[in-house]
Amino acid sequence: MPRRHRSHSTEFKRQVVAEYHGGETLHALGRRHDLSRNLIRIWIEKAEAGALDEDVAAAELMAEYEARIAALERLAGRQALEIEFLKGAQHSGRSQKSGHTSGTADRAGSQSGGGVS
Repeated sequence: MPRRHRSHSTEFKRQVVAEYHGGETLHALGRRHDLSRNLIRIWIEKAEAGALDEDVAAAELMAEYEARIAALERLAGRQALEIEFLKGAQHSGRSQKSGHTSGTADRAGSQSGGGVS
């Protein structure tokens, strides 16, 4: 059965890396925390490159949020355009209907009671 994707906090990643640097083996860490050894290797490389620092993690999170906000703003803009288009089409449809109806036909229908004999 395939595992579902899990997300780990930066603090947890730093803890695992610290345990590795403290002498734990990849195999033991993987077994204890239910992680793949390859994932732990990636975290070690990121830690050595400084990618698990608080500022870097915060910047990455901020970039993710900004990208999500931009996508939502684009979606809201498209929806606003669609609403305006539909309002214009609705208004145009009403104008065409009222333009084709003559006032005399309405008066004649109301005078006869509106029924057909």
